[in-house]
Amino acid sequence: MTKVRKAVITAAGRGTRMYPATTTIQKEMLPLMDRDGICKPAIQIIIEEALESGIEEVCLVVNPTNKSQIEDHFAALSHEDLKLFKGKDWALLQSARIQQIAARLTFAVQNAPDGYGHAVYCAKDFVGDEPFLLMLGDHIYTSAIEKRCARQALDVFEEYGASVSAVQQTPTELLHLFGTVCGQRLNEHPPTYDIEHIYEKPAQDYAEANLRQAGLLHGMYLCFFGIHVMTPTIFDWIKYAIDNDLREKGEFQFTSAQERLRASGERYLAVETDGERHDIGIPFGYAQTQAALAINSVYKEQMLASLVRTLAVPQIAIPQAFKD
Repeated sequence: MTKVRKAVITAAGRGTRMYPATTTIQKEMLPLMDRDGICKPAIQIIIEEALESGIEEVCLVVNPTNKSQIEDHFAALSHEDLKLFKGKDWALLQSARIQQIAARLTFAVQNAPDGYGHAVYCAKDFVGDEPFLLMLGDHIYTSAIEKRCARQALDVFEEYGASVSAVQQTPTELLHLFGTVCGQRLNEHPPTYDIEHIYEKPAQDYAEANLRQAGLLHGMYLCFFGIHVMTPTIFDWIKYAIDNDLREKGEFQFTSAQERLRASGERYLAVETDGERHDIGIPFGYAQTQAALAINSVYKEQMLASLVRTLAVPQIAIPQAFKD
């Protein structure tokens, strides 16, 4: 069994869909109350998922602007800060936790916005010749079972020794948002597939003709969940695209490298994850993420009671100017 020790988390996006909030704070630093009731930047929650899933070292792929913001967050408390938090044991415990995380962090800088595939390639030296967990810096996960979502994917990799992407059943109307796969089912618990085809954000007609998955309801497809466990071979296929300037919409796409990896004959699996993904990179997704965390938090009862009270109050009409 091959143990995965390293994780790469891409956090180099500019967060334009969250403007104007992201004028002064990068989207991965947006605050969220986590399940433990502590308010944290989103990137810390994502890193903690990786570490709690058994990862030992984490590389954050950042841009030149947000690197300093993230480094500042993971810096030790100053002498003045320690005086400010005197008597607040919970804060000192959190500070100690942050320092434990900082000791496991490495940074790789993506100097130009050349796409997700290029961002992943920036972590090549960190990964070396080991398999690695790959996560997005703007996706938070809530698991429906005791195992974290990342751990579920890692378990499949360690069982089969092959690259694996977490997937989720997704309706036709959302296909334009995700890479989509289909393949031969290997296992029922968890549902695991030998991938036979990968396509980035397919049109409905293409999906209907080429990506139908046996065993799924009509109109449902297997779409990427945002968690992958990859062999280092993936870097060869990203490099192939970079060396040959194979850009798609001006960028080097990771999905194309995944398809080249699969087509090369190297085994590539998908596993249906028992959980939910939450995208903090869009306004509704950010609100939905906080709601999901709160409902699964130590404040669950208070949160549900608050929602009931809110829904019982007549809603204020939204001015047309804010709808446009």
